[in-house]
Amino acid sequence: MSNQKTSNLKTLYEQYGQSPWLDNIRRGWITGGDLQQWVDMGVRGLTSNPSIFQKAIAETDDYDEEFQAATSAGASIEDAYWKLVSTDIAGAAQILRPVYDASDGADGYVSVEVAPDLAYDSYKTAAAARNLNTSLGIDNLYVKIPGTTEGLPAITQMIAERRNINVTLIFSVQRYAEVADAYLDGLEQVDGDLSRVSSVASFFVSRIDTEVDRRLEEIGTPDALALRGKTAIACCKAAYAHYQQLYSSPRWKALEARGARPQRLLWASTSTKNPDYRDTLYVDELIGPDTVNTLPDATLEAFQDHGTLSTTITSGIDEAQACLTQLGDMGIDLDEVSEKLTHEGVAAFTKSFDELLDTLANASL
Repeated sequence: MSNQKTSNLKTLYEQYGQSPWLDNIRRGWITGGDLQQWVDMGVRGLTSNPSIFQKAIAETDDYDEEFQAATSAGASIEDAYWKLVSTDIAGAAQILRPVYDASDGADGYVSVEVAPDLAYDSYKTAAAARNLNTSLGIDNLYVKIPGTTEGLPAITQMIAERRNINVTLIFSVQRYAEVADAYLDGLEQVDGDLSRVSSVASFFVSRIDTEVDRRLEEIGTPDALALRGKTAIACCKAAYAHYQQLYSSPRWKALEARGARPQRLLWASTSTKNPDYRDTLYVDELIGPDTVNTLPDATLEAFQDHGTLSTTITSGIDEAQACLTQLGDMGIDLDEVSEKLTHEGVAAFTKSFDELLDTLANASL
């Protein structure tokens, strides 16, 4: 971990209003001081998902002792898994608590996701989110709910219960608008002060380009090929424009008067999947106030080393809209792309979750 340069991450927040978060977690980083070093360098939050935990638990022996103790005491494999996760989340939340306190609850959060196989069941998602929130009992906790159609009522319900939520797996402007509306619906059901209710909307970036670039290459015309690597950023800029419009509306102003906080857009999946694209593309091009960018550790290192600092999320809006229009004219339906990527994201997280439980079951034999 480089600590030679400390300016980029802190400058990103202090001068440009964007909070850099770490999109990874490992037990050794919590106990060994690595996460604290990241926080000292400017990291202001942390996100996790089932795939991240699958790698952390399966690829290290840091969890073996606690897992054996839990199963020896009679815990099921799945209960033992959640115990491992809870220990990590609590440890990370403790390290980030000073950021939470200093920012008056704006940053310093740690995110943990409900079991991914619940993504298409509104009631079970809400119940799982409520249980995680209650059992962990951590102020600076975001429970992650997938942004599926079925997830929308669960988002509203959790916000109405004053539970802080990170809405994940958003892949389109239309779905983001629905998520933002679900957040406001929840706030409107709360009586009294709203100042301690918090949420982020996690817009997944790189996977959009991966899917759309594939379709553009199938079309193969010069106009199509010229759009490669531009769709995801264009979608994010359009989403941010919607954010600005929504949070200046009379509906929002009424909630703001009661202390409500905007549901910030969080850029997720920000490592580039195409080696032809620069490694900081989805950071450099998405900088703007009142946003979050959660980066894998390698991307954080890259941005710290050679990222470009400039307000970019509000620039080139006309070009972004033109890109989205061109895609539609070429027959690329971004709402259909969004549905496909959402299902694939849920499937990937479910696969990681199931594989980890299988690994733990074998370890207990």
